[in-house]
Parts: sequence; structure tokens; C-alpha cells
Amino acid sequence: MELFNTKMLRLTLLAAMSTGLIACHHDDDDDPQITPPPAPVEVTYQVTITNLTNAQPFSPIALALHTEGNFWMIGEAASVELETMAEGGDNSGLLGLSIVMASATGEMPLGPGGNETFEITIEDVTDAKLSIATMLVNTNDAFTGLNAWDLSELGVDDTWSTTAHAYDAGTEVNSEAAGTMPGPADGGVGFDASRMDVDFVAAHPGVVTSSDNLPSSVLNSQHKFDNPVARISVTRTQ
Repeated sequence: MELFNTKMLRLTLLAAMSTGLIACHHDDDDDPQITPPPAPVEVTYQVTITNLTNAQPFSPIALALHTEGNFWMIGEAASVELETMAEGGDNSGLLGLSIVMASATGEMPLGPGGNETFEITIEDVTDAKLSIATMLVNTNDAFTGLNAWDLSELGVDDTWSTTAHAYDAGTEVNSEAAGTMPGPADGGVGFDASRMDVDFVAAHPGVVTSSDNLPSSVLNSQHKFDNPVARISVTRTQ
């Protein structure tokens, strides 16, 4: 009887050990696999802007990548941020807009005939829109640039180029009078919060100069400009 009980005990222990080993093996199979998060995908664009005018320096150029919104709309009132840039050349308000996801800015004005190249990178966004804005500083409120241009079809090493016309912010009357323009032709004031014009963005009609029998204008024929006023080239490098 004692021998029988001993055998039964051994069988019970073996069964328990076998069950434990199976359970342990089962637990190992159920351990969750820790997958590292994917590395962020960086998309980089190289952007070159060329000033095509004869005597209209560009204010420091603002570039922004975003997925929604616009810097301006033809026929609609300019934002305060656009007005500030178009009247005084200060682009900090535009680049500080909540829609901006990545940005770059020039440090100095871009002179006539000159060009400047920027590199701008955004993470995990392949459907970005590009906006560019800069003031023609020998004017009251003329600006040029690119508004929410879709870059989603641009593959790595693809290049796209276009030209840009001059726009009127519609916030300051185009008097071309002494003391009203911040550029080197006048050295006058820049941004003025009061709106003294039509209050909507439109194509710029061009400047009126002393050569056009406007004695109060401090501009001359050299400061006139035809469209387009800028050339823009964009290459996706990454």
C-alpha cells in the first residue's frame, strides 16, 4: 500500500511539473513584443527666390510650410500680420501664425537682380503647402510671394519653378510721398495701424513717380516695375 501511495505521489508531482512547464512556455509566447516607434520622416525643400526688379529691394523673405490656411486672399482684407509685412517689411507676425509648421527667413533685404536660397525641413508631412512673402520696400504696401502652394506632388529630386506678381495689400494709399515708404528711396515710416486704402488685397497697379508728373512722389522711373517681379524655384532634396 505504501509503495502504491509513493508511486501515486510521484505521478502527481510529474504531472504538476509538466503542467508548470507548459504554463511557463505559454506565458513566454504571450509576452507582448515591444516595437520601437518609427523614426520621423524628414521632408526638406530647397527654395531659391530671385528679385527680377530694377530698383525694388525685397524685405527679408518669409517662407512657411503649413497644411491649412492662407497668408492672403485676393479680394479679402489683409490680416494685421500681412499689413505689417507689406507696409514695413516685418515678417515676424506672419511666421508666428498658428498655421505655420516650419519656417525660414532672410536676415537681410534682397537687392534687385539678386537671389537667395533657403532650406526648410518639416517632419512627417508630405502634403505641405508653401507660402512666401516679401515687401517691395520702395512702395507703400506692395508685396510679392507665393500663397499656400501645394507641394504634395513633388518627389525627391523633383524641381518646380514659377514667377510671382506684385500685390497691393490695400491698407495704405499708394501716394509714393516722402516719409511714407521704408525703403532706401525714401527712408520713411513703415507699418501704420490705420487703414487708409480700399482694405482688400489686389493686383498692384504699379507706382506713380516724379517722371509721371507727380511732383510729390519721391520715386523716379527706375523704381517702376513690371510683372513678374520674382522667380521662385523649389526642389525637394529629401
